[in-house]
Amino acid sequence: MNSSHPPPLIVVSGLSGSGKSIALRTLEDIGCYCVDNLPSDLLPEFVASIMDGDAPPARLAVGIDVRNRAEDLSHLPAALSAVGANGLQHELVFLDTHDEVLFKRYADTRRRHPLSRGGLRLADAIALERRLLKPLMAIADRVLDTSELNIHQLRRLIVTELGLGLAPGVSILLESFAYKRGVPSDADFVFDARCLPNPHWDPRLRPLSGRDRPVREHLDAQPIVNDYYFHIAGFVDAWLPCFESEQRSYVTLAIGCTGGRHRSVYLVERLAEHLRSKGREQVVTFHREID
Repeated sequence: MNSSHPPPLIVVSGLSGSGKSIALRTLEDIGCYCVDNLPSDLLPEFVASIMDGDAPPARLAVGIDVRNRAEDLSHLPAALSAVGANGLQHELVFLDTHDEVLFKRYADTRRRHPLSRGGLRLADAIALERRLLKPLMAIADRVLDTSELNIHQLRRLIVTELGLGLAPGVSILLESFAYKRGVPSDADFVFDARCLPNPHWDPRLRPLSGRDRPVREHLDAQPIVNDYYFHIAGFVDAWLPCFESEQRSYVTLAIGCTGGRHRSVYLVERLAEHLRSKGREQVVTFHREID
């Protein structure tokens, strides 16, 4: 499958803890109409109802995994065949991850595996899940190994592997980060917001983030913050067309502050709103310290 021309339907499956939810959220960010945990036998009817409507989306992404019953999963090959018979191209993407990485992710998040109900140990739940999903992995158009990927790297992979062609123009990844934890190594441009007034020193704002209205209103009222923002926005507006003319597929822009919670998050969200208001649909945000 040519990654520069993704099909109208992307079905995302894979192991629990492999990043399926992140993949679907990223596809939604760049213009896909996304639905998660759809019973596989309902796929043909659902796709037809969405794509044959008055204003069908350009792309549709559906998540199907072991939260379906085992007998439902067995219907997926026939469901995909029915979708294809109706003339709609599709792609099945399977996210895989090494068992030891899954163990660590579940330990870090303290979430329950969807198959661990009834007292099943995590190792046994993962083994059972692999058996149930093996037929889907065998017919997948793409198998993406997410074992070595952090959230930001996975979002970038989804944009570059699955998102190209969703909308014209370069894909833009905007990331906030904390300088005390290091500068992202894969950023094309890095801006330092530590020179701006820090909401951290206001006890009312400290527990919040740059996504929250009180922090946004506080920073909106600072002339120096607005000057800084408009310089970044002007830079991006001026130079993105140059990247597009060079057939660049994506650009990553990172904005950092001391803790990665207030100023950098605020600037990333404001810049994303600006770019989307100018008709740029492939804009993905990631807040390294709070996502």
